[in-house]
Amino acid sequence: MDHTDQLTAYVAAFVDELAKLGVNHVVVSPGSRSTPIAMLMSEHEKIKVHLNIDERSAGFFALGMAKAKNQPVALVCTSGTAAANYFPAVVEAHHSRVPLLVITADRPHELREVGAPQAINQQYLFSHYAKWFVDTALPEAAEEAIRYIRTVAGRAVSVSAGAPKGPVHINMPLREPIVPNLSLENLWSLHERDNSYVSFNKGNPMLSSQAFAHIGQFIKDETKGLIICGDQLKGEDKQAIVELANYLQFPIIADPLSQMRSGDHAKNLVIDTYDSFLKKEGIQPLLKPEVVIRFGAMPVSKGLTLFLKAYEPKAVFVVDESNGWRDPTLRSTHMIQCNEGLFARELPKYIGSKKSSNSWSEKWIELNKQVKDSLKINLQDKWFEGSIVQELSKLLPANSALFIGNSMPIRDVDSFFFATDKPIHLFANRGANGIDGVVSSALGVSTEYEHTVLLIGDLSFYHDLNGLLAAKMHNLNLTVVLINNDGGGIFSFLPQSKEEKHFEFLFGTPTGLQFEHAAKLYEGTFSRAYTADELHCALKASFKEGGLHIIEVPTARKENVEIHREIWSDVSQVINLSEFEE
Repeated sequence: MDHTDQLTAYVAAFVDELAKLGVNHVVVSPGSRSTPIAMLMSEHEKIKVHLNIDERSAGFFALGMAKAKNQPVALVCTSGTAAANYFPAVVEAHHSRVPLLVITADRPHELREVGAPQAINQQYLFSHYAKWFVDTALPEAAEEAIRYIRTVAGRAVSVSAGAPKGPVHINMPLREPIVPNLSLENLWSLHERDNSYVSFNKGNPMLSSQAFAHIGQFIKDETKGLIICGDQLKGEDKQAIVELANYLQFPIIADPLSQMRSGDHAKNLVIDTYDSFLKKEGIQPLLKPEVVIRFGAMPVSKGLTLFLKAYEPKAVFVVDESNGWRDPTLRSTHMIQCNEGLFARELPKYIGSKKSSNSWSEKWIELNKQVKDSLKINLQDKWFEGSIVQELSKLLPANSALFIGNSMPIRDVDSFFFATDKPIHLFANRGANGIDGVVSSALGVSTEYEHTVLLIGDLSFYHDLNGLLAAKMHNLNLTVVLINNDGGGIFSFLPQSKEEKHFEFLFGTPTGLQFEHAAKLYEGTFSRAYTADELHCALKASFKEGGLHIIEVPTARKENVEIHREIWSDVSQVINLSEFEE
């Protein structure tokens, strides 16, 4: 075999092994050194290639796709700074436990650190944010080399998809010439084995009966308990957690990203207005729990975090099959490595008889009802950024996706997206909580859902305008509800806003951008909605027509803050503290 055929056989074996292990979606950015990887992936019948020119956008597009599909998605780019542009998405994937295979082409070893073009040090480029790094051997077609590169592919998929899920980095040095021979005989052959060269199986971590007995003994006599559900809670575990809550008669504090607020499961114990009523002065000490069981990451609500820190429970059980240490409150007493669904199903066996009622839980439920009623009245009477969330919850079709930007949008969703039987899938990039790459992540999610809505602020939208090209190139359906308050709205709620001398320049950061030009650039539709009725019409049109729609909702930052505070004041007035005193 000449060099070209050896290169082809080696890279084809790698690509084929990925396909055999279920990596069927690859996001490729164009470049020269990655030519054989990109071309052979395009040639494989089981792999769909999504071209994304900007590597920074490509990284987040793949991340969104992997979130929605809950399986590894591959990224491919050329050498040099192209690979460095993946860094923000790799950081987010690491913190939010999203499986990505980052495949970077590289110069061969003799062209490293000698001044060759497009050559940077790609060794451990993503540091500890990658679960595993490998600098692969140079391509050859010897039997051991083919076995080696197939094993590398298998290990990469296994590590990425194993708990905790996350990114792996495969760096592939390639010598010229780099154009593969697509007519090579038996291009995808795996002679000695029928399926993948190496398969992997993963089990669910489980506690011993003694450990369950110890936890059950601790919990069984407690009545003041909470179950907290945060982001990254697996959908299949929802029913088991609902049943555990009903068994214990513990309220469920349901972060919107937990998926516990939407769907056909029972919601009689779901509390969805906690962020609003925890602002009531004097209520927190009366609601202090003795026991907390948490599934998933810590919720978005800062008020909830401060509440748990200030009024420390006797026991906080953090259940995490990935054995992570997600405890920003520093109040956990038991870190439990166990599959969340298995834990919820097994624990009742070690507690004893089911509790029929709990007066403390009933107070939480009544409080949640009172506050929700107050919020709904305010949402009917006022038009502000929180109203947009309520309208979206009404208008989103069943089995649609809502991707939520960080800063104010995710906080308004936490406050104003109430429990519903309609299945709506909520996503956000809450690993590092950045505002970068949100448009691209939403477009990645849209590859899995017929209807996807992105709720985003103007600064975050500006941050990733390049990402809109994917909608045009791949004919994706995305409705962008763009909250345009001409700047960073969340800063108006923070202490910095009182320093008027420098606030607007350093934090308000108005841009004055006219986003209708972006819609035209990427062949999308643009409209403005000044009222709920106008938003209704624009949303319905976008769902009917498909494609890219940008619906701008102009708001005023100062007025938005005033309305939020007015609503919180109204909520505070409906709460009677005497009802919670013992």
